Amino acid sequence: MSSTASNLVTKDNVGAILNRALDAGEGLLRLTPTWVPRSFLHPGKRIRLHPHDWYAYGANRGGIDERWFASTTDAANEGRVWHEGQSFCLFEGEQFMLKDAVAEAGQRLIGDSMWNKYGRWPVYSKFFDNMGPIPHHMHQSFEDAKLVGQEGKPESYYFPPQYNNCDNNFPYTFMGLEPGTTKEDVRRCLENWDRGDNGILDLSKAYRLQRGTGWLIPPGVLHAPGSLCTYEPQWGSDVFGMYQSIVEGRYVPWSLLVKDMPEEKHQDLDFIVGQLDWDKNVDPSFKQANYLEPIVATEGDGWVDRWIVYGLVDGEQLFSAKELTVEPGAKCVLRDPGASGWITVQGKGRMGRLALQTPTMIRFGQTTDDEVFISHDAAQRGVEIENTGSEPLVGLRYFGPGTFDSVPAVGSYRQ
Repeated sequence: MSSTASNLVTKDNVGAILNRALDAGEGLLRLTPTWVPRSFLHPGKRIRLHPHDWYAYGANRGGIDERWFASTTDAANEGRVWHEGQSFCLFEGEQFMLKDAVAEAGQRLIGDSMWNKYGRWPVYSKFFDNMGPIPHHMHQSFEDAKLVGQEGKPESYYFPPQYNNCDNNFPYTFMGLEPGTTKEDVRRCLENWDRGDNGILDLSKAYRLQRGTGWLIPPGVLHAPGSLCTYEPQWGSDVFGMYQSIVEGRYVPWSLLVKDMPEEKHQDLDFIVGQLDWDKNVDPSFKQANYLEPIVATEGDGWVDRWIVYGLVDGEQLFSAKELTVEPGAKCVLRDPGASGWITVQGKGRMGRLALQTPTMIRFGQTTDDEVFISHDAAQRGVEIENTGSEPLVGLRYFGPGTFDSVPAVGSYRQ
């Protein structure tokens, strides 16, 4: 998507084309790829973007290591283009923002309950793909993020095998803090910020990442994601604080620690440590409280639908995700109680009237047939999905808050 694109339908004119698109797609909207760079990270090169385009925003912006799905959330990057992080719908050669579509027809797209409570699609997901680990960081709680006019960000991980043909440099993620760690230990790491590696990883534990599994990460919990390509359903916010000063020899500026904290607190070490959810970080049963494996939700002749992200965050169902696999020649009718963002990760087929095709390589700015927004109305009515290829058709889809009456509890995969 270019900021000067001549085929962009503006917010004031989106109603007519949205209605035509929803009618033609029977409640489905085709989405185009949304690429996001990060200046402080190295791209993992597995999200199917053409090698010539890894630095399509300019080398000064950093490499593209993320693709966002069904997003109405802005990427919090310095020097960002005006639409960075936002998803666009494509119909009859014209594009319009998913954010504008939801504002125009919220009840139809995301349902009365979600629209009335949030007034927006309050979640998004992404592929997060890096060559190595990233800094030990946390995302603020809703209460702490509110101090700077933002929203908190719980998130989740799933490691799709189709996008993890190689491990890259460090397929391990440090999470939380070792039981017995004190706040003074973390404070000392912050005091040592400019003395080289501040040593915060010495206070943590790394877990080996396994394809086809995942994690639930509440706000306020430290984590240093490793080098597997990750599918990340999460709350619609881009707040964070980096607590590690050097990663693989790269310096992390103090500004990335405090960017979402009140300005008068930028040197208040006790305040900064206080933004961590201490009990969750030092939980002796951290893995049992946060680790996920797929659980069969429903299945039929030649297809199976599995929970891949589930569980509650502080007692609330804020997001969830499923993985649908349809064998060659098979079809199914997918019915969900609410809207979802879909990305195809293997094979080809169709969803209703829309073609599904997993790309091998994507040029920056090119449209694809792998991403769809399934509206609330279409999800409840039911969408037929057919595998027309010679290999399994696999799609990941994520849901917003309160979509299901209940979701499996973390740890339910053992039952």
